[in-house]
Amino acid sequence: MAELDDVLRRGREALETGDYPSAIAELRQLTRSAPENAEGWQLLGEAYAETGRLQEAIEALLTASKLAPDDLDLLFALGDAYFEKNDLAKALATYQAILDRDGEEADALVSIGLVHFNQEQFAEAVACYRRALEIDPESLFALNSLGDALFAQGDAGAALESFRRALELDPEDAQAHYNLGEIYYERGELAAAETECRAALRFDPGHAFACLTLGNIFLDQEQPREALHFFQEFLLRERSPAAAEIRDEVAAVIAGLKDEL
Repeated sequence: MAELDDVLRRGREALETGDYPSAIAELRQLTRSAPENAEGWQLLGEAYAETGRLQEAIEALLTASKLAPDDLDLLFALGDAYFEKNDLAKALATYQAILDRDGEEADALVSIGLVHFNQEQFAEAVACYRRALEIDPESLFALNSLGDALFAQGDAGAALESFRRALELDPEDAQAHYNLGEIYYERGELAAAETECRAALRFDPGHAFACLTLGNIFLDQEQPREALHFFQEFLLRERSPAAAEIRDEVAAVIAGLKDEL
C-alpha cells in the first residue's frame, strides 16, 4: 500500500509541475496495480487531457466516475474533456448531471453557458451566467464568461463593466485583464490593449492568447520583430487540439514575417 501511495504522489506531483509524460507513466502503473483507485484514474485522465489525448482522457475519467459516482470534481473534469473534444452534447449532459445533484453549483451553470456560447447561442449563455452570479456574485468564472457573451452580443459597455467587476474582486485575475485587452484591441486602443495583455502575462505567464493579441498589436503597429516574438510565444504555450486551426494560421504568419526580416 505504501508503495502505491508513493506512485500516486509521484504521479500527482508530475502532473502539477507539467511533466505529463512522467505523470502518465506513474499513473498508468498505479491503475494497473490498483484498478479500484478512483483518484489514480482521475489524475491519469487529467494528464491525458493535458497532452491532447482526449479519448484516452475520457475513458480514464469514465472509469473513475464509475468508482466514485458522487465526486463532482471528477464530473467537471469529464465534462471539460468532452468540451475540449467538441463533443458538446455529452459535455452539456455531464454539466447538467452536476447541476441536478447540486442546484447551487454555480460553476456547472457557467460551464453549461460555455456550451451555449460555443454554439453561438449567446442569449442562452448570458442567462446561464446571470443565474450563476445569483448564486455566487463574486464568481470570476461567471463574470469573465458573462463579459465575453455580452461582447459577442455587441454590448461592449456591459462587457467592460463585467470584466472591471472581476478585477475589483481580484486585481490579479489574468483572464479579466486579457478580456479587457481584447475589447481595447477591437476598439483600436492599442496602447491600452498592450497594457492589459502584458498584465495578463504578468499574472499568468502561460496565457497563450495574451501573446497572440500582443503579436497582433505589434503587427498592426508595423513592428515585425516584436510581433514575431509574441506569435512564437503563442505557439510555445498553446497546445490544445481545439486550437489546431489557429496554430496553423499563426505558423503561416510567422513564416511570412521571417521572410520579411
